Amino acid sequence: MTHANQVAPAGASWLSRALNAIERVGNKLPDPAILFALLMVTVWIASWLMSSMQFSDIDPRSQQPIAIKNMLSGASMAAFASGLVTTFTGFPPLGVVLVAMLGLGVAEHTGFINAGLRAILAVTARSLLTPVLIAVGILSHIAVDAGYVLVIPLGAVMFYAAGRHPLAGISAAFAGVSGGFSATFFIPSSLDPLLSGLTQAAARLSADAGAAAIVVNPLNNFYFTSASAILIVLIGWAITDLLIEPRLNKGTAVDGDPAELPKMEPLSAAEKRGLLFAVLSIAVTAGLFLLSLLPSDSAWRAPDGGLAAAAAPLMKSIVALIFVFFLIPGIVYGYAAGSIKSHGDVVKGMSKAMSGMGYYIVMAFFCAQFIYAFGQSNLGALIAIKGAAWLKAMAFPTGVTLIGMILLTSMVNLLIGSASAKWALIGAIMVPMLMQLGLSPDFTQAAYRVGDSSTNIITPLMPYFPLIVVFCQKYVKGAGIGTLIALMLPYSLALLVGWSAFLLGFWALDIPLGIGASYVYPKL
Repeated sequence: MTHANQVAPAGASWLSRALNAIERVGNKLPDPAILFALLMVTVWIASWLMSSMQFSDIDPRSQQPIAIKNMLSGASMAAFASGLVTTFTGFPPLGVVLVAMLGLGVAEHTGFINAGLRAILAVTARSLLTPVLIAVGILSHIAVDAGYVLVIPLGAVMFYAAGRHPLAGISAAFAGVSGGFSATFFIPSSLDPLLSGLTQAAARLSADAGAAAIVVNPLNNFYFTSASAILIVLIGWAITDLLIEPRLNKGTAVDGDPAELPKMEPLSAAEKRGLLFAVLSIAVTAGLFLLSLLPSDSAWRAPDGGLAAAAAPLMKSIVALIFVFFLIPGIVYGYAAGSIKSHGDVVKGMSKAMSGMGYYIVMAFFCAQFIYAFGQSNLGALIAIKGAAWLKAMAFPTGVTLIGMILLTSMVNLLIGSASAKWALIGAIMVPMLMQLGLSPDFTQAAYRVGDSSTNIITPLMPYFPLIVVFCQKYVKGAGIGTLIALMLPYSLALLVGWSAFLLGFWALDIPLGIGASYVYPKL
């Protein structure tokens, strides 16, 4: 399948040249696995050099002056060596990706995914694929990290099958899943109670008399994040169709293995029969599963009876459910359509999926070791604390302070991938500080969420970033870190500017941020 060249929009040529330069420089970096190894060694050396330094900055986690831990000391190296295997096997994205890919591998091997997408594309306007894909990426937040292993690769398949550039599909999906991480389509995500709990703990650190009794509602940003979803779709749609895809069509040829790439052909009678039975199997499986959720004492519920709580077994089983809900229809489709003949073919599909993940597993090993060293050394925590202290010292006006908060978060995000880890560090300083300036914890948390989401998509230290590079390489063999950063940088900048303005607009118009939320402290 070929992708016709398109003319870049007027005024975009300088940006296209800049992005091409970023891609060239980025792709000259070492292989991602080696890059993570070099970064780990850099952390070791920096921690050794800085471990003898004394810092007066207080670590909000321990309430003691922060200290850099020497990762080259005998004790640290012994701990590193003894935990090498568990650091790798306990790397959160590793299990998520591999288990999900087992089910997806069967569904792809039997032809279920290919046929299903072709059926959807037959009734979906080609021009609407971008907004629909971004919206689906945002909706995936209710399933924790499922979007990374499900929506993003399917975005590439959908675009390619529709005659569009597959890397544009990856870009649009990545923008929705990760760039819009704090957005939600009127459905709370697991991030809401996680961040609000940390915000409440940080607010109670304030010296104010009533601070100890502050209660932060888990949905304190719900109206803002729901409205933000529409903004993310519009920004992502414009960037993808007006900038990213025209640039890709002009200079990035699809050179993946033709046998591995989807074909856009009419469905055969066997494929239609397979889809019918596969859809019926999904309906039956989903119906039985929903019935198991209904009882008040369902095993899927948390101790308090909730299904959406972080402690609920349901929320902890999202990856397992992805595995099942692709495995069952994949097998049913295969037998009904005649694409598989025995259980051996099912195992072959799983094995094929795992063989394709070899490169990611190598990168995940070195990424896990680097993240361990960086976290243990306290270098990231020191940078976050220093940045927050500087912002406090500047004493900017309210609007400027909020923008500073967003920029601080976006920069720290390039070094610390975990949203909760960043907020535990930044929030413990910024929430009490901004309360003294009359800004509510709800408002500060909203600013954090904007900064955190906007730069997720351009940091190679984000745990799923190497996986997205692997997805790109399926279609463009020479794709690397620079390719992905160049693709996602326009989204990141547009989100940072547009979303920040959107938050300030909410504030200026006094639109409620969420349930039980306010903009001012003390609450009026």
